[in-house]
Amino acid sequence: MKFVDDILKKLFSDKNTALTHKENFVQEAGEKEAIRSWMASPKGKEVFELIHSNYHLQKKGQETNPEMQVFRSPYANGIAVFYDLPLNSETFSQLFFGFGQRIVDLGYERVSLDRTIQEKASGVNTTEKQYLKPKATFTADRTDQLFGNVAIEKVSVNHKPQMIKILVTVYSDRLYTKARSFESFIEAIFNPQ
Repeated sequence: MKFVDDILKKLFSDKNTALTHKENFVQEAGEKEAIRSWMASPKGKEVFELIHSNYHLQKKGQETNPEMQVFRSPYANGIAVFYDLPLNSETFSQLFFGFGQRIVDLGYERVSLDRTIQEKASGVNTTEKQYLKPKATFTADRTDQLFGNVAIEKVSVNHKPQMIKILVTVYSDRLYTKARSFESFIEAIFNPQ
């Protein structure tokens, strides 16, 4: 019956109402290996170095290309990298998955990988999202939250990349250790050991 209801809603709905579809997806082993190879390549290293440099320039108030935004609050911090030259759609997608892999390498597990497609009168918005949490530790009195929970989003509008957003949220619960600083998170994802 849900299928019939969906069809009727599409036929008789208000044109300003957005239609939304959400799905989980999987990154295959070959795709993961391709991302690792790209990250180790001169091009991959160059892209990560550019974004890292732009982060520090943006903090000083300088304009960067691609443009970046830095978010700061007591319990959530993050960055947004906007799509612009020298990035292309392929490197933008590689950067999205590369960020996820770097965070997994820090001791996190990817708990979800999903895609939300929203059709509006103005066009189609697609958001791919990775959600990563520190691996649980059951031996300590308190769980090491590392840097906190991490959400990475890649947003496209009408199939054109717009931005990648990384948001780190920390637990303020006594069951968790104090989170490491956002600055150390940035250095860890851009300068892996």
